Amino acid sequence: MTDLSARNPDWWRQAVVYQVYPRSFADADGDGLGDLRGVTGRLSHLAALGVDALWLSPFYPSELADGGYDVEDHRDVDPRLGTLADFDALAAEAHRLGLKVIVDLVPNHTSHRHPWFQEALAAGPGSAARARYVFREGRGPHGELPPSDWQSVFGGSAWERVPDGQWYLHLFARQQPDLDWSHEEVREDFRTTLRFWSDRGVDGFRVDVAHALTKDLTEPLRDLGAPAPSGEEALAGLPPGTHPFYDRDEVHEIYRDWRRVLDSYSPPRTAVAEAWVPGARRALYARPDELNQAFNFEYLQAPWDADAIRRVITDSLATARAVGASATWVLSNHDVVRHPSRLMLPPGTDENAWLLSGGTAPAVDEARGLRRARAATLLMLALPGSSYVYQGEELGLPEVAGLPVDVLRDPLWEQTGRTRKGRDGCRVPLPWTAAGPSYGFGAGGAWLPQPEWFARYAVEVQDGVAGSTLELYRTALRLRRKLFDGEEPTWLPDTPPGVLAFARSGGRRCVTNLSATPVPLPPGEVLLSSTPLPGGTGPNPLPPDTTVWLA
Repeated sequence: MTDLSARNPDWWRQAVVYQVYPRSFADADGDGLGDLRGVTGRLSHLAALGVDALWLSPFYPSELADGGYDVEDHRDVDPRLGTLADFDALAAEAHRLGLKVIVDLVPNHTSHRHPWFQEALAAGPGSAARARYVFREGRGPHGELPPSDWQSVFGGSAWERVPDGQWYLHLFARQQPDLDWSHEEVREDFRTTLRFWSDRGVDGFRVDVAHALTKDLTEPLRDLGAPAPSGEEALAGLPPGTHPFYDRDEVHEIYRDWRRVLDSYSPPRTAVAEAWVPGARRALYARPDELNQAFNFEYLQAPWDADAIRRVITDSLATARAVGASATWVLSNHDVVRHPSRLMLPPGTDENAWLLSGGTAPAVDEARGLRRARAATLLMLALPGSSYVYQGEELGLPEVAGLPVDVLRDPLWEQTGRTRKGRDGCRVPLPWTAAGPSYGFGAGGAWLPQPEWFARYAVEVQDGVAGSTLELYRTALRLRRKLFDGEEPTWLPDTPPGVLAFARSGGRRCVTNLSATPVPLPPGEVLLSSTPLPGGTGPNPLPPDTTVWLA
């Protein structure tokens, strides 16, 4: 296959990127944990699927306090997952198959096992080593109270006290101390990391928690009020750019600096920001002199409603266009309930309560969820911009909601006092075969238990089977390259209520029926349908929860 960048260095603008969570993709050594050689051995699956690139979630040395996002060394491979030589072999095979390689970069924090943090603990208050992190004295007569009321995303205070009495900041797990990005040594270390992986042939970076690097650490630290909010909701009610640790204006100086590094390569390396901020603010991360793209989570979060989805699409395209970027679309990832399950839940369902029930309250219609997931996927793939596909969604995998609590690994479970079940249900290792100790994941078991019903979703069960979800993805990705050019859709007039319809270049159209009743199928040759269409003579109806591509 021809290298995409040889034809077009802006390959990322209209790419389909496949997210690999390495510990759950494929296990080459049979220890129950996925590894880099396992990924390399399965790259032919991605090539046959027809994606343009793979994004590797963290594979760095880690104690797995947060699924690999607690990084002990940003320029090495976890020994349980392989070696740098294994990474080089993976990148070489991916490039041979015509696949780009994107790696996860985690710049907001390190692991508490990182040599820098261990040095900071040993050096004590006021040391140069502690200046790389955010250490502060506590409040109260004896410093026994946290320096501020800031809250961790995982629950509880964002401050942890060390034996000498100081406190360090951790916006996530206590094993993930935040770096101080006002420190030049921190900035230079990440420039080195960008060069390290780019020199090894990496084509781009996904930037974790891109909106949280810079903080207002002016004393006294500014409280946010009780209960102090966390996550995206923390931005509500504050002037843009003024939150003490989310989406501050000065964070963009960092990414402009990174862009100079990324542009020093030929072709320039790309980057995409994970920034949970409102659309207009999110676009700033995707400016030409910053990170190229930013994840758009509005499509993922939109209800199954035509008007709501149309607003999200229109706004997202306009937001990206305003800064010269291309839009991004995503339905599932390693942090959310898989969309075949999410889309079958009644509106307003508390997803955490549903997970705590083992996926039984409310009861769900699995077939309907898969129909909606397939329809949403064809709609997404017809849109201009880049689509990000999470491993297993090409199989139609639903969430594994019934994991027993005694097997959970996500720190959310313990850190929220066992009230939030967490994200393990979307991270269960993939089924490749219908039999075996781990359904083909590896020669042994799997680090999270796979349910028996995984067998019917296995790759080998769907491979070559007309109408299977795997074959739908393969066909859609093959046709997408041929059918959809340009970056602007045209909404079609006079569509029935509950229907979305737009045209792309060459008159190709995408029509999605999100209503509960069949609607007339527009004239034209049906190129692809997310569900089988009724046969017979006369005008064909378009069933509910169905997307068609028309010539």
